[in-house]
This record gives sequence, structure tokens and C-alpha cells, in this order.
Amino acid sequence: MTKISDELQKVPYEPLLPAEKKLIVWSLVLGTLLMGLLIWVSYRFFPGL
Repeated sequence: MTKISDELQKVPYEPLLPAEKKLIVWSLVLGTLLMGLLIWVSYRFFPGL
């Protein structure tokens, strides 16, 4: 029976492509902006909750 760690060691290292890096950055930026918008809306329109 093989272990997961043994199988993972057999997998060659594959660096991220530039397009993948851009997608990660855009996702983080968009998520941060939308979270800020959600917080602003909640404080603006629902101040007592």
C-alpha cells in the first residue's frame, strides 16, 4: 500500500504560469474589494445591527 507522501514526492515540481499568477492576484484583489464593499454597505445601511 502506497502512502500519499510517497506519491507526492514522485510528482515533479511545476512552477506557476504567469497567467495563473495573475489570476491569483486578481482573485485576491477582487475578494478584498468586495469584502470592503460589503462591510461599508452593512455599516451604512444597517448601523444598529
